[in-house]
Amino acid sequence: MTPFISIVVPTYNRKASLRRLLAAVERQTFQVGEFEVIVVDDGSSDGTREEVRLLQLPFELRLIEQEHAGPAAARNLGVERARGELIVFLDDDVVPVPDLLAEHARTHELRSDLVVIGPMSPPINWHRPAWVRWEEDLLQIQYRDMVAGKYPCTPRQLYTANASMRREQFLAVGGFDTTFHRAEDVELGYRLRDAGARFTFNPRADVMHYASRSFDAWLRTPHQYGRYDVAMARDKGQQTLQWATYEFHSRNPLTRALVKMCVGRPRLVAGARALLRGVVSAADAVGVGPRWTGYILSGIFNLMYWQGAAEELGGRQAVLDALADGARVSSLPPLVDEAA
Repeated sequence: MTPFISIVVPTYNRKASLRRLLAAVERQTFQVGEFEVIVVDDGSSDGTREEVRLLQLPFELRLIEQEHAGPAAARNLGVERARGELIVFLDDDVVPVPDLLAEHARTHELRSDLVVIGPMSPPINWHRPAWVRWEEDLLQIQYRDMVAGKYPCTPRQLYTANASMRREQFLAVGGFDTTFHRAEDVELGYRLRDAGARFTFNPRADVMHYASRSFDAWLRTPHQYGRYDVAMARDKGQQTLQWATYEFHSRNPLTRALVKMCVGRPRLVAGARALLRGVVSAADAVGVGPRWTGYILSGIFNLMYWQGAAEELGGRQAVLDALADGARVSSLPPLVDEAA
């Protein structure tokens, strides 16, 4: 029997992109009476709530309002109010393909313990800066590698811009940890894994991701990831810091040298960040190839990640000690039981 689906969408001051998403949901091939959309407005001030109330759509649309508390709290509230057996999380800046819901539902029929992750693809003819394109390229490499079987889908690939799970799974582990303001989906993924969930990637459950962020907003992302990876390792016993230190030693030698020289030294971090930002902006303006800007962006991203980790670990020496430990590790246990 086809499960009833609840699409949960947190939104904050993105009225136009939310409207674009809802228009795309109208084009779903999934039976209209078999799904609902729950929009959780996280304290918007741009008229989002007023516009949603005026919409006349062929599917059931429910608007829930909360004071501004972040996407984790918004998603928790959406799932709490949901009627569906399956929850499909979408961000308000994506446009799903017509078969998105059908693909999520079809994959869940394979086994009852799945968490299904779909890709976020770059749209055509959408202008975005070099740092957004760099992120998109890295995601596409991950997706290709999973499809090719180079590594399995794990909690590290759980991005709730496009993912689904059973409502009972979500509630059983307590939902999102609202103390996390970044990486809350990955943190949830680890707890789901620990509770017995299996992760799978369905490349056909696709969305176009209309990402838009300033350079400063982009810089905050790795900084927060660094802090929260340390918190997950320290407070929740996860492998996040082990994996980060292990993978650091496969980075470009210049990236490794930049991190080791600057991390934990705020003035050097600020100077390197400003210099590299100027180089990226100039290169992007004159159309320098993505390979060269990619090297620079990778360096900035890694520097900001480890600076965030240093602040959470307690300083520069703690990071250098962790990186030294990572250099001595030849391999790590898998994030999933690949024999299961």
